[in-house]
Amino acid sequence: MKSLQALVAALALALPAAQADAAHILVVLSDSDHLDLKDGRVFPTGFYLNELMQPVKLFLDAGHQVTFATPTGMAPTVDRGSLDPMYFGGDNDALETHRELLDALALTRPAQSPVLSLARVEQMGYAQFDAVYVPGGHAPMQDLLRAPALGRLLGDFHRRGKTTALVCHGPIALLSTLPDEPGFIAGLERGRAPAAPAGWIYAGYKLTVISNQEEELAKGALQGGEMKFYPQTALEAAGARHVSNTTPWTANVVADRELITGQNPASAVAVARAVLERLD
Repeated sequence: MKSLQALVAALALALPAAQADAAHILVVLSDSDHLDLKDGRVFPTGFYLNELMQPVKLFLDAGHQVTFATPTGMAPTVDRGSLDPMYFGGDNDALETHRELLDALALTRPAQSPVLSLARVEQMGYAQFDAVYVPGGHAPMQDLLRAPALGRLLGDFHRRGKTTALVCHGPIALLSTLPDEPGFIAGLERGRAPAAPAGWIYAGYKLTVISNQEEELAKGALQGGEMKFYPQTALEAAGARHVSNTTPWTANVVADRELITGQNPASAVAVARAVLERLD
């Protein structure tokens, strides 16, 4: 029965949204399967299952159309560490339901994935999309923060005040809109605190992202490696106003103008619900 439900939900990707008030949501993922760490180490990663599939299931269940994209159009990779019931409230059945939906959508299968490139999305026109959602996992730290095509997409959404939602490491993608993104990130990677750049479209926004405290608590997962910089540090240096939870790993959602951000995996469902409220 679960497999049948997943297949039925997947059909929403191929058919026009049936409801007159249905929205078209663009989900942007990293197409990297690793994160380069300090000292040349490499950490295998990808997207977190719950951060992608819990919102996608809610979007589809609400009757909305969903399109998936990555920077180059490559099929994304799921972070194997996220295939754990703990990210679904300890509910193994919920984990399996979302794994089955991922399988039905064929997102991670290179030969079958429906994922588009961001260049193709730009050709199609941003106007057809009502909202954009960026899930986390460490992978966005590898490519989404330095993807010019994503910067153009986010810039268009910003100018039009269209719902822009990101969760966990996903908000690092906002740096793709920096006027001098390469120089800013190079400074961070050298361990310097770059001056806040002039002209960043999200300067002064309240937002959240996985906190430095949570990164420190979770760094054992990097197996002795160390990230080049933390996303909270980077976004604050760029001019954002970071708002953290008071207890690590508890849900935290911050909305400011068109932007909706969630702090960690536990925030994914609340972010999705906030998106749906905006689309009603």
